[in-house]
Amino acid sequence: MLTELLIRHLGVIEEAVLCPGPGLTVVTGETGAGKTMLVVGLGVVSGTRADSSVVRNGQGMAHVIARFTDLPTSTTKAVEDAGGSLEEGELLIQRQISTTGRSRCWVGGSSVTQSIASDIGADLVTIHGQSEQVRLSTPERQREVLDRAAGPDMASTLERYRVVFDQRKVLAQELNTLTQSARDRAREVDMLVYGLAEIEKVGPEEGEDEALQSEARRLQDADELRANAFTAMVALAGEDSQDSTPAITLLAAASKALAQISSKDSLAAPLADQALELSSLSTDLAGQVSSYLANLEADPVRLEWIESRLAQIKVLTRKYGENASQVRQWALTAHTRLQELEGSDERISLVTQHLESLEAELGELAIQITRMRREAARQFGAQIGAELAALAMPHAQVEFRVTPLPELGPWGKDSVALFFTANPGSDPGPLSKVASGGELSRVRLAIEVVLADSALKQTFVFDEVDAGIGGAVGLQVGQRLAKLATQGQVIVVTHLAQVAAFADTHYVITKADNGEVTASSLRHLHGDQRLWELARMMGGLDQSVSSQAHAGELMDQARAMKNL
Repeated sequence: MLTELLIRHLGVIEEAVLCPGPGLTVVTGETGAGKTMLVVGLGVVSGTRADSSVVRNGQGMAHVIARFTDLPTSTTKAVEDAGGSLEEGELLIQRQISTTGRSRCWVGGSSVTQSIASDIGADLVTIHGQSEQVRLSTPERQREVLDRAAGPDMASTLERYRVVFDQRKVLAQELNTLTQSARDRAREVDMLVYGLAEIEKVGPEEGEDEALQSEARRLQDADELRANAFTAMVALAGEDSQDSTPAITLLAAASKALAQISSKDSLAAPLADQALELSSLSTDLAGQVSSYLANLEADPVRLEWIESRLAQIKVLTRKYGENASQVRQWALTAHTRLQELEGSDERISLVTQHLESLEAELGELAIQITRMRREAARQFGAQIGAELAALAMPHAQVEFRVTPLPELGPWGKDSVALFFTANPGSDPGPLSKVASGGELSRVRLAIEVVLADSALKQTFVFDEVDAGIGGAVGLQVGQRLAKLATQGQVIVVTHLAQVAAFADTHYVITKADNGEVTASSLRHLHGDQRLWELARMMGGLDQSVSSQAHAGELMDQARAMKNL
């Protein structure tokens, strides 16, 4: 429930505070006083868009602040999800609109986007103005109204239908993609299969080409390597045909001499140790060189095989990588990709089966939705007709026509159209074509009264709901608004005294003009002030005894009708 609405610098309103009561609150005033801006302010805090044109002339920014209590659980959760919080059960919503077109919004102290503000505001405030009358003339809005009348079972069925419908859409897109790319996949599969077969035939090992290249160089240079190894062997161990002393012998002699020195002079001990180590190393080196020389043989057959093997690997490295290791990595990647591609056919089969299952479920859900819509159409139309009869339209007929569509859509397989006639003997026609402004206002009010649900705890705002009507019909409209106010908070902007007489809380908006600037203000009426305002609205003199008596009679009549 809305407990306070503060507006600053919005249109002709310089500053106004509205504190609506829990029942029916009416706002009256002369034409041009700013009643429309009050509705704009209510729309702004409920998340509707507002451009810079609504900012008061001479001001840089407009401010609208609203306080709500008794929030639905779903709204409280939405506020918390948006990062906001309640203070002692009260929700504060603030909007700023600048002349630059920038708008900012805070919900529960947290800055939020306009989209989030709109979602939260939709749970709190429902505004019925001229734009809503236009919306009621559209098939989409007529379907929404009928589905709402069908109750919670329809809501849950539609929710499931939407989930399945979206799943089907995603899978249908996937199947289309898989089917269209089948040819490309087949070409890629052939390429991968050929490449894997070619690599498997050669069977390169990790780093094999590098090892073979090294071995090939050794075989090709075998004679030169043998000569150098022999020279090193002679230098280390000597040869019988040479007179020179080998390195092993010289190092052994040096080691022996230094050992004798170190036995008498400890300072030479490190030298003796080094000499002994060098002697030992030279002996080991000579043995290793001898072994290397013994194994170093020219092998033309082996060399020819290596060159052939390298040629086979080179064929692969021209296509699949720079070396044998990269070729093996390509093969691993290709194998994984091949499994994915070969699994696509299985995926197509699975997707097709799933789609068929979803199609069957959608069909069943669509049948249920159609059945519930047709059942609701019969009951809802009759209920609206009864309300219209109470609104001085005794011959009005309202008919929701549910007709099948050629294929399933986002909301089932039905087209919903609202047909209406106000006159006996006339065939109902499309609401948008046959209803006058006053008739459309009453149809809209009748729908809201029928759909009223105390569990919603919403604030209903009606702007010009009494357009095109007056007199006794105005009293019936006021009675219906009062009835709706027993189910939720109702705020009505009206020019009819017959409607205003039913108010639990009455505000009047007035304007002042100093010749340069027009400013409007809002005032809460009490006691005789209400009589004076009703007298003014009825075209009388608000201070005259007769006009006030007439206004008093109207209030007594409204009070009696509220108690019926």
